[in-house]
Order: sequence, then structure tokens, then C-alpha cells
Amino acid sequence: MAERYRQVRQLSEWIAQPLAIEDYVVQSMPDVSPPKWHLAHSTWFFETFLLLPHLPNYQVFHPQFGYLFNSYYETIGARHPRAHRGLLSRPTVETIYQYRAYVDAAMQELLSRFGGQLAPSLASLVTLGLHHEQQHQELLLTDIKHILALNPLRPAYRADLPAAPAPMVSQEQWLDYAGGLYPIGYQGDDFAFDNELPRHPVYLPDYYLAARLVTNGEYLEFIQAGGYCQAAHWLAEGWATVQAQQWQAPLYWEQIDGDWWEMTLAGLRPLNLQAPVCHVSFYEANAYASWAGQRLPTEAEWEVAAAATAVEGNLLGAGYLHPVPATGKARPDQLYGEVWEWTESAYLPYPGFQIAAGAVGEYNGKFMCNQMVLRGGSCVTPPQHVRPSYRNFFPAATRWQFSGIRLAKR
Repeated sequence: MAERYRQVRQLSEWIAQPLAIEDYVVQSMPDVSPPKWHLAHSTWFFETFLLLPHLPNYQVFHPQFGYLFNSYYETIGARHPRAHRGLLSRPTVETIYQYRAYVDAAMQELLSRFGGQLAPSLASLVTLGLHHEQQHQELLLTDIKHILALNPLRPAYRADLPAAPAPMVSQEQWLDYAGGLYPIGYQGDDFAFDNELPRHPVYLPDYYLAARLVTNGEYLEFIQAGGYCQAAHWLAEGWATVQAQQWQAPLYWEQIDGDWWEMTLAGLRPLNLQAPVCHVSFYEANAYASWAGQRLPTEAEWEVAAAATAVEGNLLGAGYLHPVPATGKARPDQLYGEVWEWTESAYLPYPGFQIAAGAVGEYNGKFMCNQMVLRGGSCVTPPQHVRPSYRNFFPAATRWQFSGIRLAKR
């Protein structure tokens, strides 16, 4: 557990290493947090939920950090407004790294006190904290991308990121799945979030799932056919959002001298027509599916298809930090990595779901309203962080996440 702790914590700092000191403080919109806030908040989690209640005589690093770096835990107390995180020039980045080192040293002391044999309840809290930090590692990269994309200089986070491998994209193919009663939800002895439980049966009619993700080239056909100019394929709320936000293409697409380019973590690069379309909202995914004469899968359909597929693909460890074309190695292909896949399922509790007691019970359950489920993981998701039952969720208008489209039909 101590070694796992060190690995996860070091990865967060490795992600931040390419940043200039000025990058750490920027908040480009309310949904984006400054990089230094992510580094501090994930540290606050360990201090608040592990060190204060479980390490005798532990002294907090700073008495006001609980207010500054609490995210949404009402049980813990008041917090700094989310939209104002970018106004905090102090504490400095140097102080945040001192805070991380202070908490890391105390955590190692806590873990060593038990000779590596933690009580199950304490081990569960440490594991939750590590998965929480992995969520923020992904958010770090999505937020860094948004921060840099709003800069007219279009600076690269890492100019050395490799280009996509040679494409192997096939024509659209469909995989058929027999209807019946299937169990979904987490089953096993490893970690899972509470929203993946309890495991329960669902009935599915026969259905088909696309063998790969929708590509940039295919989505470009939707644009060229007037997809953003015609209300017919849009949900009413989606069409209103298109009009209000003046969307004309996925987030980070730019047309320069008649050619399409895309802002990436490596800077501005030509749009790869064979790579999966990325940074589209649920509204856009649903409209594209309607235009194509298909639909989005339900989360149960996705999970049943993924149950027998190995958790591997273009995840954070692959090093691209951007979606790449299908390899054709799996059927279905691209289930893990590349992009989070929008489903047509609203984010709701499973039958029998129970919110955990105490502050950690605020982790997922209270967000089960006005959000849609995404499945699979993206090119910036830590590979140890995903599994077939993992349920991501965002509001329908969300575009700054690495989110894309897989089609389904009956």
C-alpha cells in the first residue's frame, strides 16, 4: 500500500512537471480548476479523511487549507467558491508542493504504523483516496488542455508527444448481441466506486453495437451536411445550446485557410480524419446518432459488450494523450481509452443503491440528477482506474472532457 501510494502521488507531479509556473494558477472557466488546486485538493483528501482521524497528534499543514481546498463536501464545512479558485495567487505553487511533501511524509508514517497490515476500513479509505487522485490526474490533463487552448499562442503542454500511428480504420461494422437477462454492476474483491453497486440483473432486447468509435472524418460529414444548422436531429435543449453557444464543430476544432486543425496537448495539429471524434457533448453525440439513423448505446448494453474484453487500449500509459485511429485488434475495438463514450442512460442509482455514512457518502450519490453516463475511459485516464462497470457522468452540454461517440441500433 505504501508503494502504491508513492506511485500514484508521483504521477500527479510528473503530469504537472511540463507546466510553467504561470500555468498553475489559471482557471479558464468555472468547470476547470487551476492545476495547483488539483495538486492541493487531492492532498487535502488524505489529510482530512486519513491523517486527522487516524494519525495520533497530527497537526494540519495550514489551518485555512481545509476551506481553500474542500471541493463539495458539505459535511466537512464551508469552502472557497469553485468559480473563484483561479483568484488564489497564494498559497504559492512552492507552498503547495511543500504541503504535498508534508502530507506524504505523514501518510508514510501512518502506513508504517501497522506494519503494512491495515485494518480493512482504513485500507479502503487509502484506496479511495488513491482513486480520487487518479480522477484528478485525468482532470489535470483535461483542464491543462482547456487552459492552453484559450491562449491565442496555442502553446503546447508537451510538444514531444508522438503522432498517431498509421490508421487501420475499417468501414462501419456491427456486432450483434443476443437479448436476455444480464447482470451488470461491479463484482469482485478489488476497488469499485459506490455508484457501480449493487450488481443487479437487467433485461436487454437483441441489439447491435458499432465495432469502433465514430471518426473525425465521419463527424465532418455531419457538419458538411448542415448538422449544426438544422434542428431536426437535435434535442430541444441541445438545439437551444447550439444557438446560444454558437457551436459549429467539436471543441478545439479550428478551420484555417480551408483546412481543419485541432488543438491537442501537443499544440495545434492537422485534424486526423481517421482518429475518433473527441470533445463533443451528449447533445452533439445524440444529434450525430440521429443524423446517422442510429442511436447511442445504453450503459447496460455497453457493459455487457465490455464484460469479456480486456481492459487495454490508448489510456494514459500509452503516451499519446490524444485519441488515435482504431487498431482492429479487438471486437469491439476502442472500448477502453481514446474517449469516454456517451450513452443514452441518465445517471441514476442502481436498484438497492445506498449512500455510505459520513462525508465519503457525498462522493457520488448526490450528483445523480441531470447528468448522463459515459463509459470506457479516455486517452488521459490512468489504466488502473477503469473497469467494465465504471460509471463516469457529466451534464449533457459538457465538451471539455475527452468524450466521443459509439453507435448502437436494434
